[in-house]
Amino acid sequence: MKYEAIIGLEVHVQVKTKSKMFSACEYRYGKSPNTLTDPTVLALPGTLPTINAEAIRQAVKAGIIFGCKISTTSKWDRKNYFYPDCPKNYQISQNDNPLCRGGSVEIELEGPARNVMGEHKNIKLNRIHLEEDVGKLTHFENESLIDYNRAGVPLIEIVSEPDIHSPEEAFAYLNSLRIHLVYAGISDCDMEKGQMRCDANVSVRPVGQRELGTKVELKNLNSISGVKHGIEYEIRRQRDVLGSGGVIHQETRRWNAEACVTALMRTKETAHDYRYFTDPDLMPVKISEKTQIKIRSELPEMPFAKQERFRLFYNLPYALTSVLYPEKFLSDYFEETLKFHNSPRTIANFIVNELLHMAGTTPLEVACEKVSPQQLAKLAKLVDSTTISKQSGKEIFSEMYTTGEAPEVLVDKRGLRQNVNTDEIKGICKNVICDNPRAVNELLAGKGQAINVLKGKVIKATHGKANPQLVDRMMRELLNLRP
Repeated sequence: MKYEAIIGLEVHVQVKTKSKMFSACEYRYGKSPNTLTDPTVLALPGTLPTINAEAIRQAVKAGIIFGCKISTTSKWDRKNYFYPDCPKNYQISQNDNPLCRGGSVEIELEGPARNVMGEHKNIKLNRIHLEEDVGKLTHFENESLIDYNRAGVPLIEIVSEPDIHSPEEAFAYLNSLRIHLVYAGISDCDMEKGQMRCDANVSVRPVGQRELGTKVELKNLNSISGVKHGIEYEIRRQRDVLGSGGVIHQETRRWNAEACVTALMRTKETAHDYRYFTDPDLMPVKISEKTQIKIRSELPEMPFAKQERFRLFYNLPYALTSVLYPEKFLSDYFEETLKFHNSPRTIANFIVNELLHMAGTTPLEVACEKVSPQQLAKLAKLVDSTTISKQSGKEIFSEMYTTGEAPEVLVDKRGLRQNVNTDEIKGICKNVICDNPRAVNELLAGKGQAINVLKGKVIKATHGKANPQLVDRMMRELLNLRP
């Protein structure tokens, strides 16, 4: 029997604010454990929560980006459970009246080839609601330690409909979420820092069946690739269980990235287990149409719109746009460089093929500081004007990145300016033609690639200083070949 997968993702994202969701206590990643707390975060007697207005604005911004219906009024609920990472024994969240409903996330699937755009489709959303994060538990062999620094940090939960049907779609969905939220300045979405976390609900059903299968929730998915691999395994496991006549039970399973398997954590709680009720200490939130219009007007150009603009306006191929648009800082760096020299293809190639190669694991902001937009524009201009060859341009870029020296200084220091003396180059071309009759005969017989042999010998004879385009033209003129 053939089975199809039905997947829904619950993604928790820390929003960028100076203080926590219901407290004036600040939050910064990496501070010493339990140094970013206050009486409200620790739920000491007599404390009352106050709402972080910026967190609400960021949540509404996310809703607008993904086309959600923004609730004019939403309320807060207490989600009751006992666990050491939650000092109040309840979490302030939104149960039946979230800030944002519906909407969708546009995704781009992998294309049939690396340089070919894949299919775009929309994944439906159920809701986006705002809540507070909990502390972080670190488990050891005989004890567990708690850090409450993270407790109370504003968190949006983005809940998809069961509208994902493969690990590849889940991977594309999370990538799209991350890119959009970073573009809009809502979050940095660094999964290693816990700023973006994902739980996956996975079920399978016979192809053609309308009723959903029993879902299993996957936890401990610490990277986007980890989500993909965890879902892949769980789909195989459920198919094997059903194929052998077994039954899938609703439960929560932990993903073990080292063993590449899922393992039972606990049977699944239901909403009834949390005993939700309206928080008595917090007033409902009202979002006016005027506020929504203001937030919408402040949004930057979104990623897929930028990708399409780069393709149409700058005439860039997908191989370049697919690298430039996902990282906002990189796409901004590209357009800033164009202000000093309007050569999109040359500049994009330098960024994609040279800058990113040199950067390696270095953060883009740091890497781009090593070669300023002005300096990169000067280098691109030297290549476009045939002052230096493309190969020399690559070598100069590497030295610029390492030393910080200006491109024109490096070009003169290394003597890389191309020879554009047509009489001198024509004489060398004639000598090469006379000395290589076999390559000439192959070229005249229709083997077009043979010209590269002749051009290579000319460039070698000039120690790399002959302009390749000029050599090509000279060769064709001397042999009466079409350009």
